[in-house]
Parts: sequence; structure tokens; C-alpha cells
Amino acid sequence: MKIGVTQTRPVTGDIPANIEYHKTFIALAAMNGADAIIFPELSLTGYEPSLAKELATDATDSRFDPFQQLSDAKQIIIGVGVPTKSTSGIHISMVLFQPNNPRQVNSKKYLHADEEPFFVSGNNISGLAINETPIALAICYEISIPQHAENASKSGAQVYIASVAKTVKGVEKAWTGLSDIAGKYGMTVLMSNSVGMCEDGECGGRSAAWNNKGILLGELNDIDEGILMLDTEKQTVTEISI
Repeated sequence: MKIGVTQTRPVTGDIPANIEYHKTFIALAAMNGADAIIFPELSLTGYEPSLAKELATDATDSRFDPFQQLSDAKQIIIGVGVPTKSTSGIHISMVLFQPNNPRQVNSKKYLHADEEPFFVSGNNISGLAINETPIALAICYEISIPQHAENASKSGAQVYIASVAKTVKGVEKAWTGLSDIAGKYGMTVLMSNSVGMCEDGECGGRSAAWNNKGILLGELNDIDEGILMLDTEKQTVTEISI
């Protein structure tokens, strides 16, 4: 099984432009045999909490139809980050497109205090699998909450994928935490991060993968866009440049 985590530089607040750019990453991942490709937190808008209310949408947005078409045609799972709205408020979410299946939404359950003026807690989805391998998804701050990784392990997840928007300062702490999660729970762990400016400052990249003992398998640098592709059977990673 091959899982790609992307490292993107979002165009602030421009969903149509980011959709087009995502399509380039997806096509490249599919060409390299990916079974799934996961994008950073709020990848379709950039991490811009103050803009979330005006940009929020839902999984049925027709602008997302090309993602479903690519998922069906390329037999690839696609996870994109976008603010979604519900009756309770705005969520930080990942919309998942799976071949010939309904779209699913994984929303951030654990929010940082700085996010609470803009977002409300959502629901993590369970029972996800890539090629019958159970996986769990985390969105940024959730990796700092011990209960989140513990719940993932209890659910039987073998792979833990974190979609984040970590600044240069936050990357080191995220790395330490994710390596610890991998070693403690025996899960393969991946992180997808942005580069470029966001509302909190400059995102620090360094998207990475760790084996189930917490040993780093590979990383991208802190400035360039690209895809880090993990072959879970061979336990090797490949860097794909854009």
C-alpha cells in the first residue's frame, strides 16, 4: 500500500485556485501508484481562522466534484482540508473522497483555545481503511491530546495520519509527539504540513513518516512543496517534487 502526504502552499482564501492546484498533486500521486493522498489542514483555504465563516461550505459542494471523479477514475482515496458548516457552527474538517463511495467528513474534535472563537468541536469518523488496513486521521492540535491517539489505537488503527498546519516553531514539537505515538502504539505515522504564510505565521513544512517503532523513515524540507510517498509494505519513502 502506498500513502502520499502532500506539502502545499495554499493560496489564501481562494478555494477555486486551490482546487486546481490539488488536482495536480492528485494526478502526480496517482501516476506514482498512490492508494491515498492526504492534504494539510484547511488545504483548500489556507489556515485562516478569521476567514473561515465566509469560506465554509459542505461536502456536497459541486466544486468538489472533480475530486470524486479523480477518486473514481484513479482508484485513489483523497483527503482535502476545508472549513465546513453545520447547525452548531463552523468545523475544521477533512472531506474524504473514496472510489465509488459517498463522501465522508472528518471534523476536528479537539480545538486549541485560539481556535474556539472561530470553530466548534466536530466528530471524528471511525472505521476508515485503505486497502483493508485500518487507519485513523488526526487534524493538527488533536495530536497533542493523548486520548486521541489512544482512541485510534483502541479502534485497531495500524496507520495514523496527521493533517496539520504547523508553524516553524511548532514542527519540532509535532515531530516529537508523532514519533512517540508511533512507538507507544505500534502505528505507522505520517504528517502532512503546509509551507508559506498562514494566519499564525510561516508554516514549517517537514512533512514526514515514522515506522511503528517511532523511527523516522523520511521527510520533506521546510520550504518546498511536494509529496512524501510511503510504501507501507517495504517501509520506504519516496520524495516526489512538484
